[in-house]
Amino acid sequence: MSAAALAICIGSFCDPDDLPGLAHFLEHMVFMGSKKYPDENGFDTFLKKHGGSDNASTDAERTVFHFDIQKKYFKEALDRWAQFFIHPLMIKDAIDREVEAVDSEYQIARPSDANRREILLGSLAKPGYPMRKFFWGNAETLKHVPKKKNIDTYARLRDFWKRHYSAHYMNLVVQSRGIKLPFSEEQIINDDGLPKPTFNYLKDPFDTPEFNKIYRGMWIFSFLLLGENQFKFHMKPLFYISWLMGHEGKGSVLSVLRKKFWALALFGGNGETGFEQNSAYSLFSISVTLTDEGLEHFYEVVSLLEIEIKIKIEGNGFCFQEQADPLEYVENISEYMHIYQKEDLLIGDQLLTEYKPEIIADVLNHLTPQKVNIFFLSPIHEGMCHLKEKWFGTKYCVSDIDEYWRKLWATDFELNPEFHLPGENKYIATDFSVKPFSKKATEYPQKILNTPQGCLWYKEDNKFGVPKAFICFYLVSPLIQQSALNVVLFDVFVNILSQNLAEPAYEADVAQLEYKVLAKEHGLIIRVKGFNHKLPLLFQLVINHLADLSISPSAFQMIIEHVKKTYFNYLIQTDTLSKDLRLTVLEYGRWSLTEKYQTITNGISLESFLEFVKAFKSQLWVEGLVQGNFTAQESKEFMNYIVQKLCFLPLIHPCPIQFRVIELPNAHILCKVKSLHKGDPNSDVTVYYQVIEIRILFIPFDIPPYCEPCFDFLRTKNTLGYQVYPSIRNTSGILGFSVTVTTQAAKYNTEFVDRKIEEFMVLFEEKLRNLSEEEFLAQISALIKLKRTDDSNLGEEVDRNWNEVVTQQYLFDRLAREIVALKSFTRTHLLNWFLMHRGKHKRVLSTHVVGYGKQEGDVEAPQTSTTKESLFGKTPELTFLPSSPRLNLPAIRDIRAFTSTLNILPYHRIVK
Repeated sequence: MSAAALAICIGSFCDPDDLPGLAHFLEHMVFMGSKKYPDENGFDTFLKKHGGSDNASTDAERTVFHFDIQKKYFKEALDRWAQFFIHPLMIKDAIDREVEAVDSEYQIARPSDANRREILLGSLAKPGYPMRKFFWGNAETLKHVPKKKNIDTYARLRDFWKRHYSAHYMNLVVQSRGIKLPFSEEQIINDDGLPKPTFNYLKDPFDTPEFNKIYRGMWIFSFLLLGENQFKFHMKPLFYISWLMGHEGKGSVLSVLRKKFWALALFGGNGETGFEQNSAYSLFSISVTLTDEGLEHFYEVVSLLEIEIKIKIEGNGFCFQEQADPLEYVENISEYMHIYQKEDLLIGDQLLTEYKPEIIADVLNHLTPQKVNIFFLSPIHEGMCHLKEKWFGTKYCVSDIDEYWRKLWATDFELNPEFHLPGENKYIATDFSVKPFSKKATEYPQKILNTPQGCLWYKEDNKFGVPKAFICFYLVSPLIQQSALNVVLFDVFVNILSQNLAEPAYEADVAQLEYKVLAKEHGLIIRVKGFNHKLPLLFQLVINHLADLSISPSAFQMIIEHVKKTYFNYLIQTDTLSKDLRLTVLEYGRWSLTEKYQTITNGISLESFLEFVKAFKSQLWVEGLVQGNFTAQESKEFMNYIVQKLCFLPLIHPCPIQFRVIELPNAHILCKVKSLHKGDPNSDVTVYYQVIEIRILFIPFDIPPYCEPCFDFLRTKNTLGYQVYPSIRNTSGILGFSVTVTTQAAKYNTEFVDRKIEEFMVLFEEKLRNLSEEEFLAQISALIKLKRTDDSNLGEEVDRNWNEVVTQQYLFDRLAREIVALKSFTRTHLLNWFLMHRGKHKRVLSTHVVGYGKQEGDVEAPQTSTTKESLFGKTPELTFLPSSPRLNLPAIRDIRAFTSTLNILPYHRIVK
């Protein structure tokens, strides 16, 4: 793949006061056709046709555009892309439509606590300072208010482009193999010669009475600092401070908080967003996830943090870094070009080349109680918050920091003896030799162990030549899915294992070794990766903690509360609830989110948990994959270590690693529920087509012409929502395809959106009928080339192989087989296949999660910022809604009753 990125040093800080969000809106508008290539979605169509993608983002001081595509088409794509910055059309007729896309993006962002905190924090800056601006933009700021004030948004948009999209503000990065840039004399971008906007003249933006207070309503400390660009990047003072604050090993503040059962997690640092780090200032934030007991000791937690306040490893990572994704790589470099000197572009973000303790001390001097702002989010504040932020509707209250604690923090108070600096790290690799691969090295993984207790797949690295490896194991148990209680106990078990590992494994994380323990539907996934020299130590640590799991009653209750909140947060998100509804209908025996939340709300005893853990570890099927810089014999030792430490019995009968799937009836069925997040306007509509074919290896909708017409019709032309996407679905081995739209209830009814999706399908059928043989073969060819694309790094190859193991498909040559199938695939095959799943054989399920707004009959909805807290802890009841006469579909009113009458498909595997 080839890729390009353009970073323009203009962002939302330059928004005019009377048109908030104009920079973000311009980012959208420049991509809607150019003088040379006028088709609105022509560039996206071209990219999708040739296996590419594109995106853009607007930050406080930068706007970044990037795309990737197959190398053969990169030159033409660059020319098409460049025209957006040379002669964008920005058609006046498209303005109102694209404003709706910006507004939808804003509505989707509103429920996010991080976004709410940022916009509220910005409102505390000095009057007239740019951080107070509303960066997102919406229909009110870009359409309704301008119309009332006779502001010509179109003319102002073009003026903004002409002034700010100037060549000397731009940096371009391209990555490709052997290509000359196609730019010519006629393609010179406008250069107005005016100086680049900068905001380093703004002094003490947050030196206001409002900043140094407690805001009840998020639990984050923010300290105002000098802009870090005032310090040489080689020194990275914030890196040292955030590394120590965020350390999770022995002697750290998080270690002490966990022992007191006051906190589960802590993050300290600078998020490097434009709002947190820019030419005017930097913010250093410390975020703590408190337990219920920690809430009662709020000020003591703050005090511990105040006390905590009173690199060879990075070099290894840089020397042995693997090929990055081209799209991500060029995007990063294009932004670094605004920060670093030319000779430092590749290392500036990664290496620490100078140690200056006086600079670090200078930064620490800014981390004082007099410069702290505290956000404190908790359900206990319900009913206390009577202030409301304008743009995101956040309800909050503000108070002074308690005088007792303010005076205490200002004194030279006693240090906590439990705090100390990290010790020597035994996980840091020193041997980076690469084992020579054997002449018998195979292209695909081979099974090197097969016992009654499990099997092991192995592949040596004969391609990338890096001193790294992956160790992956799947511990499968039939116990998990026997009841909703068991599923919850398993989730609690994996959370406790993660919590117990957090402190002892943190040194490995610092040494660039990574581990994951994940709860899958039918078992436990363990993955460790990194430099192979010390990787076995980390693997053994994980298995040792799994074998000897321990938990105190207090810690158990802390984790129970955490899992409960996790379930709750999933339930109030429209997209996750929609997915859960679809899978609860389709996968026989799956326990829904509501059932799991009800189970944990009813209470779980420590005794039942310990019994479950003992039973889980007593009988297992273990399957693994080791790949990278290990020998076959070394790999076998990992399997042997699991068997030795866990001492489990083999399963009497094989345990399925997927669900059996419900065969939908030959009809279009509706499952429609009201959102559990009262006041949230976002609705989710997904129309899913089930594919029942024994011999199908892949879905032809993998072919590019499906994606762009879907986006063009549903988002660009009908402005139904910002998030519009088609998907290929693999549901426990049964394939399908779907279209999803996230819309807002103030604008559209979900049934209207469903009908529009059907309208698109009718138009797409016509498009397929008119598809020429030449167009079809070109798209097949592009798809084949995409499937032939090399893996960028060892991790990509491992991910493909591991997916075959964890699904027990073992089709390691899947891509090669798909290419063979594509070569014999014809236009007639595609049309007939599509018509079959649209005609009398169609099996369709629409899931609607309905938001709150006038189009759904809600006269006045409560505010989203308060309903989350009021719902938490209560047993959620899904409200199933009927279909209106307009849609006229049979509607599910009880999922279990509906699926009990349907056929259950056999377990599905590709065997040939």
